Amino acid sequence: MTIRYLVPGMAVAAALALLAGCALQARTDSDPRASVATCHNYAFADPVESRPEAATAFGNPLNEKRLRDAIAGGLNAHGLPVAADATAADCVVGYAIGSRLAPDPAAPRFSWGLGLGMGGWSHRGLGGSLAWEAPYDYREGRVTINLYDAHTHLALWHAYVDADVTGLTGADAESRIKAVVDAIFKKFPGGPAVAAAPAVKT
Repeated sequence: MTIRYLVPGMAVAAALALLAGCALQARTDSDPRASVATCHNYAFADPVESRPEAATAFGNPLNEKRLRDAIAGGLNAHGLPVAADATAADCVVGYAIGSRLAPDPAAPRFSWGLGLGMGGWSHRGLGGSLAWEAPYDYREGRVTINLYDAHTHLALWHAYVDADVTGLTGADAESRIKAVVDAIFKKFPGGPAVAAAPAVKT
């Protein structure tokens, strides 16, 4: 094997090893004066009934559903069921999934952003900014989950993972979104996940 073929192969192997070693890092914040222990059940924030055309064009509603299902599974694993009556829920869950083209921190450059999600009592829908000096550098994505007190509307818990899942589809999207949400719920303040009960043979 010549060096011409060996070097690219080594570069690819190194890149794959680097990606494999990059664990998803969840970051969280909470109000020290409040506790998620007040949440005995939850409801999801109302969907955005009317979205700008651009949000509809760029968003993938299937990935939003995958995210919502993964969040429901994470909350259920921590003993927090969905409320039978959404209007009587103790807490409300908002979530968002989006990506943007980000500039190099060392020099201002061109960037644009787009985000979609159900944000509870915070800003919802399409948002972004524009600045120009040079071509963009890289794309960054984020998945965010917020937990609110349904009665006071106060934010209780905020968590996010910097991961771009907006371009994924099918099984790839489902597995990646689940991995992101699992990383977030490892830091959920409501205690450890409840182990699933073994199946009973009949």
